[in-house]
Amino acid sequence: METVQALVIGAGVVGLAVARALARRGLETLVLEQDTALGQGISARNSEVIHAGLYYPTGSLKARCCVRGRPLLYDFCEARQVPHRRCGKLLVATSPAQRAALESLAAQARANGVDDLQWLGGPEAQALEPALRADAALLSPSTGIVDSHALMQALEADLEADGGQVLPCSRVLGWHSRPEGLHVLRVRSADGEVSELGCRVLVNAAGLWATALAEASTGLPPGLSSAFCKGSYFSLQGRSPFSRLVYPLPEDGGLGVHLTLDLAGLARFGPDVQWLPEGTTPESLDYAVEPSRMQGFEADIRRYWPGLPDGALQPAYSGVRPKLHRPGSATPDFQIEGPAQHGRAGLVHLLGIESPGLTSCLALAEEVLKRLALDPLPPSQRRT
Repeated sequence: METVQALVIGAGVVGLAVARALARRGLETLVLEQDTALGQGISARNSEVIHAGLYYPTGSLKARCCVRGRPLLYDFCEARQVPHRRCGKLLVATSPAQRAALESLAAQARANGVDDLQWLGGPEAQALEPALRADAALLSPSTGIVDSHALMQALEADLEADGGQVLPCSRVLGWHSRPEGLHVLRVRSADGEVSELGCRVLVNAAGLWATALAEASTGLPPGLSSAFCKGSYFSLQGRSPFSRLVYPLPEDGGLGVHLTLDLAGLARFGPDVQWLPEGTTPESLDYAVEPSRMQGFEADIRRYWPGLPDGALQPAYSGVRPKLHRPGSATPDFQIEGPAQHGRAGLVHLLGIESPGLTSCLALAEEVLKRLALDPLPPSQRRT
């Protein structure tokens, strides 16, 4: 049986960030990815937004990792020439009745350490974005967009520079932990061969598969139940009249059907919220966008962009978010389950890593090192 010092399951943006941190710490690190390419799950099917940290309960992992991760991510993108842009975001109240909720979000953001928000009246918001309908808005200048695929490629390049490697077409079938602290994984390769691979450090960053793998090996923490929520996106035919992102107030299960831009300035809208039936598995997911959902999108969009032309939307893509709760119940925090929680040395599960996971990826990697009692490298030994 071959052994390495560290294994990470999942080559999405979070798994790659964790693997990079482990390799920079000096550990021989491999990433096991069941697909043929990087980040084909959650990381390839999202809004590609760099969030400021407005929404999340103060002191939560989501709040701390988002606020910490945002400048880390901007600095990384600058240093590695990853395409990105600080385009800013308008979070809008479309009626006087929504003002109180917007004020509450502004207070939440300030408590989280987001101190650059600007309150705008309706005319001020419309002066920035003439096509917008808003009674009031919050301007978040530190919100941005990023090319998630280029980001993953840059993380992989850093990993390889420190001696690590991604192994595509490597599906983890299960594992067991030996008393002496070795984790032994059963891995199936592209040709169907099953082999064993051992490690002292194992990080489960398997995204949509993470809770099932955790439950099979150590069990889920009390009170958690996994579910999947599908979100569809529609793109705008023609150029967007907006230069900033536009978000309505959040809803149960998501941040509302918002307008995001890609780096070419083209607009897309989404995601909506479609809870999938209990018992849905990652293998059974259908990513097709149902054209019938367009009518609901148009109604949601016209609340803040009444000038949306008829027939201007077309189906784009969809994504699925791993949830640790069911509809109508409180949204839980990110769950990072390490040895202190389950008692197995060297093992960390990353569960329910949805938005703002992309923004938080480098901060989540720091949190994993803490759970493993690994100190960050001193500045003199860090690669720039």
